[in-house]
Amino acid sequence: MNDSDTIAAISTALGNAGIHIIRISGPDSFDIIKKIFKKGKSCNAFDAALYDSHTIHYGYIYDGDSCIDEVMVSLFKAPNSYTKEDVAEINCHGGSYVAKLMLKIIINNGARLAMPGEFTKRSFLNGRIDLSQAESVIDIIKYLNEYALMESVNHLKGDIKEKISGIRETVLYELAFIEAALDDPEHYSLDNYTDELKDKIKNVIKELEVLLKSYNNGRIINEGISTAIIGKPNVGKSSFLNFIMKDDRAIVTDIPGTTRDIIEYSININNITLNLMDTAGIHDTKDYIEQIGIEKTLDIVKKAQLIICMFDMSRDFDSEDEYILSLIKDCKSIVLLNKSDAETKLDKKKIKESVQKCIEFSTVTGEGYNELVDTIEKLFFSGNIDVENETYITNIRHMEAISSAIKSLLLVNDNIESGMPEDLITIDMLDAYNFLGEITGDTVSDSLIDKIFSEFCMGK
Repeated sequence: MNDSDTIAAISTALGNAGIHIIRISGPDSFDIIKKIFKKGKSCNAFDAALYDSHTIHYGYIYDGDSCIDEVMVSLFKAPNSYTKEDVAEINCHGGSYVAKLMLKIIINNGARLAMPGEFTKRSFLNGRIDLSQAESVIDIIKYLNEYALMESVNHLKGDIKEKISGIRETVLYELAFIEAALDDPEHYSLDNYTDELKDKIKNVIKELEVLLKSYNNGRIINEGISTAIIGKPNVGKSSFLNFIMKDDRAIVTDIPGTTRDIIEYSININNITLNLMDTAGIHDTKDYIEQIGIEKTLDIVKKAQLIICMFDMSRDFDSEDEYILSLIKDCKSIVLLNKSDAETKLDKKKIKESVQKCIEFSTVTGEGYNELVDTIEKLFFSGNIDVENETYITNIRHMEAISSAIKSLLLVNDNIESGMPEDLITIDMLDAYNFLGEITGDTVSDSLIDKIFSEFCMGK
């Protein structure tokens, strides 16, 4: 198995659908099509060499003398294709059996089954896209909300590549100048150069720090916010989940302990993805199963990015409520005083004095919903989200590479201040250059490339 093989895979999700697409890429793509495709109603022989790139052709797929399906075949000639190789795509009818049979015929005629992400890997290896753009492809496939989609598309267009490449060019220029001055001191002078270099390095660090600071927002855009809904039994946690999901997902009863396990759902609110977890009610119980559920809840409280803590305004404040308040003391949390439409018995003042944000809420009337959404935005997003005009780091690998580059550049300036010679200063500069190259794929290892593309689906 090597990168010059002709590969094939089903590029659409298997199942009954309008169409399935089988993608072929490699030097033998058009020869395979020639063997199995007959053009038009007359089933004439077909030769891709006679047709332009980016054309689509109607006809039939044959397995020997047997007609398999009526199809459309698209041609994409190298280098003007997704992989920069000859690519053919067969649009067949959408039955799983038909798609699998098509793939089998293609493989029997000279292709091999593509590995996960291998089409995009070839696009990267052949220079059509850099590694940051390749990673954006899988983000687009997995996107959770409109913000995540827009940012992934921006990355695919090359905004990360452009910024990182520009910074690398700045560092490379200074590296080249130092090397030239050391090799040819008669024509290139290093007098007072280090002061100038220090200022340039500071500016580069500032650029990288802006990107690094964007990671918090970028991560939330891309992954969502892990959100635990906690409280005593029957305070309205499951009702709140059903309200916000606009569906009866969770069982709601008046019986304490109905929710005994963690129930997880994701929802988009104003392009913010909340990964919601409805937890077991926290209270004193001798029921062994309930105790296990409560232990899970306490563990989730420690790990969740946001705690939505619910209290029932129609019930008196007690020691269990006091305990729950102590749990969220050091957490990013929002307290919902539920059942604001009912008669109030809860000591609201006592709770409001103990928490950062407290909202009166009703799952019946919807009171407090807009305030809840606004509060979440303020808690997690530093300033406004502007995915159209700003670049956000959404990938932890990119974040770590930028962090490492900043550390190396800080060492450069430390070494300048300590009076180290220029040839030693370049060591850390080169490290920073290589760390940034890991983002675009210029200095990345083969094993990391394989790992990244293994996370893709088979036909991408």
